[in-house]
Amino acid sequence: MSANVYTIPSLLVGKLYYSNSVQGEIMDAEPHPQAVWYEGCETYLVRVRPKVGFKDTYRTVAVKVE
Repeated sequence: MSANVYTIPSLLVGKLYYSNSVQGEIMDAEPHPQAVWYEGCETYLVRVRPKVGFKDTYRTVAVKVE
């Protein structure tokens, strides 16, 4: 029996992102290049393609890891 191995970026890509300023689909995710710290979390820089408009935007997402 083999196990499916997933990474956090692969789980984020394709998900919908909602905030007060933008709503859209996450097109790309990578570990955040700058020191952004949330206790018990890993941070990722995600590229969001908005539902309305044509210009992709970048957001920081914190993912809780245990």
